[in-house]
Amino acid sequence: MLVPFSRSGRMSSSKQALTYRAAGVDIDAGEEVVERIKPLVARTFRKEVMAGLGGFGALFELAGRYREPVLVSGTDGVGTKLKLAQQLNRHDTIGIDLVAMCVNDVLVQGAEPLFFLDYFATGKLDVETTVAVVGGIAKGCELAGCALIGGETAEMPDMYPPGEYDLAGFNVGAVEKSQLIDGAKIRAGDAIIGIASSGPHSNGYSLIRKIAARAGNPFDLDLNGVKLADALLAPTTIYVKPVLELLRSRPVHGMAHITGGGLTENIIRVVPDALGIALDSSTWKLPAVFDWLQREGNVAQVEMWRTFNCGIGYTVIVDRDATASTLAALASLGLPAWTIGEVVPARAERVHIT
Repeated sequence: MLVPFSRSGRMSSSKQALTYRAAGVDIDAGEEVVERIKPLVARTFRKEVMAGLGGFGALFELAGRYREPVLVSGTDGVGTKLKLAQQLNRHDTIGIDLVAMCVNDVLVQGAEPLFFLDYFATGKLDVETTVAVVGGIAKGCELAGCALIGGETAEMPDMYPPGEYDLAGFNVGAVEKSQLIDGAKIRAGDAIIGIASSGPHSNGYSLIRKIAARAGNPFDLDLNGVKLADALLAPTTIYVKPVLELLRSRPVHGMAHITGGGLTENIIRVVPDALGIALDSSTWKLPAVFDWLQREGNVAQVEMWRTFNCGIGYTVIVDRDATASTLAALASLGLPAWTIGEVVPARAERVHIT
């Protein structure tokens, strides 16, 4: 089909000329975000990073660091905790949650997180919000000791309601093959040590938001000196640095990150099929925020255990004789911890919580 052109070579049309900005994508805003996050990202770089932000692919050198490296990868999001952050207009720590959910997972197998990539998607790019979120991601990477070496900021008109955005993260870690922790050394009688969480972390928020809404969203409610909003948005604890330090001096048979599925479904994932676990919930105190959620939601105890971490964000499994020294080491590393149970021979039901 012939297209009419004017003498200037431009299309001759009575229709208004359209631009990407008119279609809802602001390239200038995207470039401003990149410029503003560059110094935040640069603070996360390690010596192995071979290129700065902005390339088509990120480069990370492994040579000379490992003899027999095993790469361990993980990807995750933060679920509907995002909805609560957006509802309360608090965007500066949700990125820490994103990093934590990924790096704590690869840590379970003894891996050191090396680098991280993020995906931020929204309908209309708000520079201040985007910089706050990515700033949290950068902070999380600093806490984990991994480099934020790339990511994607996607502005997609009509995909998201105004003011909403979505997040996803991806990270790669490495561990010496001889030091890989896969649960194979776990034996009956081993102690299960629970390490404190900072709150609900990033799980169960569909239920949390429903409970809060039914209670009238009392976000200013005082819970032992902490407002409900602060307790619910407390960023997920990043266990990487202290646990890696623990692994340098203590033999650990297995570890678990307590995420979706709570205490019921996560610890058992690393335990061999012939074994089970027995947990004693009287060995630690249920934090105030979980007590409030259970009471206001009239949530059954079994539902609490399979939905929330209930104050235990990470667990390590060690030989019974190493229990006291492991607890002492964790305390010296700033991690409150308790012996919360033991590994037992498998029964009809492999998980028992009393």
